[in-house]
Amino acid sequence: MKEILTVQVGGFANFIGSHFWNLQDELLGLADDPNSDPLLRDHHLNMDVLYRTGETLQGTPTYTPRVLSVDLQGSLGSMSSRGTLYNDDRHTPSDVVTWAGNFSTHTSEPHKKNIFLQSLDEEQDNFSCSNGISNGDSHSQRKIHDQEIVASLENDVQFWTDFSKVHYHPQSLYELSGLWTDAQEFDNYGIGRDVFSGVPGEEINERLRFFAEECDHIQGFQFIVDDSGGFSALAGDFLENIADEYSNTPVLLYTVRDSRSYIKQRTQKHAVARVLHDAISFSRLSSFCKLIVPVGLPVLSQSKASTFLHIQDDKPYHCSAVYAAALHSISLPFRMEQSGPLADSRYVSGAVDVNGVVQMLAGQARQNNVAILDVAMPAPPLNGNQVEQSLIRNLHPLTPEIAEDVEDMQAVESITCHGALSSGGGRASISEVKAGVHTAYEHELTRPMFCHISAALCPLPIPLPFPSLFGNLVGQNGELLGSSVSGPSPKGLLDIHSIPMAARLRSSSAVLPYLENRLGNLRKFGTARGAPGSEIVRSWGIGKDDLDEVEEALFGKVSLLNPRSELSSDSD
Repeated sequence: MKEILTVQVGGFANFIGSHFWNLQDELLGLADDPNSDPLLRDHHLNMDVLYRTGETLQGTPTYTPRVLSVDLQGSLGSMSSRGTLYNDDRHTPSDVVTWAGNFSTHTSEPHKKNIFLQSLDEEQDNFSCSNGISNGDSHSQRKIHDQEIVASLENDVQFWTDFSKVHYHPQSLYELSGLWTDAQEFDNYGIGRDVFSGVPGEEINERLRFFAEECDHIQGFQFIVDDSGGFSALAGDFLENIADEYSNTPVLLYTVRDSRSYIKQRTQKHAVARVLHDAISFSRLSSFCKLIVPVGLPVLSQSKASTFLHIQDDKPYHCSAVYAAALHSISLPFRMEQSGPLADSRYVSGAVDVNGVVQMLAGQARQNNVAILDVAMPAPPLNGNQVEQSLIRNLHPLTPEIAEDVEDMQAVESITCHGALSSGGGRASISEVKAGVHTAYEHELTRPMFCHISAALCPLPIPLPFPSLFGNLVGQNGELLGSSVSGPSPKGLLDIHSIPMAARLRSSSAVLPYLENRLGNLRKFGTARGAPGSEIVRSWGIGKDDLDEVEEALFGKVSLLNPRSELSSDSD
């Protein structure tokens, strides 16, 4: 068994991670539910790839995500940094023993649990009572209806823990001491420099080592970083340490952004700082991973990826759910069971590990390590020759600044499709999925040089904390209805049980605009003679030689994909 160690750094990264782990938790719960969809109950995914077994000090068995989360102090809301299973709620007194003078202590009121988290406690209490453990009169406790919970989540989510139903290990949750969520802006590369050095870096590395050393054979790191602010600099230092200590273990890096990070800057100085941050952040992060995937559209609600969705862009709770669903789909091949040819061919197909995907997309002759993430949510039914409704035509980018309809003879793709429906409404078989993808490509003018197809019968389950995102054209099992039906819109768990999904990673020259924008902005505002951003960069502690290295790295990536690009020669 090859384990994956997940790392989440920054606010929006943890929002995505919270949804991602809720999806995994839902699969675990449905596997034990005799009344659940048989395809969800018997999903043929090896959850041990993402989870670890353990036990509390009292000897209670635990099964928790193999994840390390890093965020600002105060970002955990009502959750303890020790998680829930292992938390003994002991109060450690803060007596000052080395100071004889006057001092004052300032404390804040703990955040109260919302009704969703209260309902989880109630379920746990009821479970304890059903196992003969007395915990008061459960019948006198308030009964919370699903409708109330949905409304609460839609309106009151402030922290990523507000909608997390997962138990975490005490080593998983790390808050950066002294950096509070409401104390200062943490919004540029310069402010994140040196945060990882010293005690924080040692503690974070030690926590990562805790999870890594108990693994038999790590297949890779799934690293998610909110790169819109100071966390990109912290993540760069962290990734550099990972590259040194785990040099043979590939890192699949998702750099993620919330729609709110694209808000127009207040002043020209802030706008210059933003584009310089983007160039420096991307260059450094991409240098310490095998494959980097930028994720996060400026206006997700108006993108083609949201054709059947109702997104509120100002809610990280909404946008992060879509990105988490895509990451869930992309990661399925890493944990497909391969117990035998029969099981593989009937329920899952196309299993590949992290290194396999990295080599496929970034290890070709072109050596491009920047990939595009596309999604079809929900995936359309496999309609054979109906070209406009084909799976391929419904895959739309979640990566920003991407060119459309690019003919790239060296493009390489890895597609995952799970829970697909046939044109008749039933679940499509593995062979039908593969045939459907091949048929769709036969009708495309441009085809990739190589396409790896992974398929699974298990659809995407919709857990209770998942936001109400689906329009009235989406049916109970994710089928696309011919016409809108009456009822609530948008729909959520109460109306949608599961959906078919498709996601794709592709190495393509379509990512050139993303790279060229960063190189062009760096030259214009950072390295050109008299550039307006030179003082900003110096204030970040980045010298001219460092900036020249960033320019050279970006220039190399652009030239790799298009040697004839206008930016592939020094504009000076």
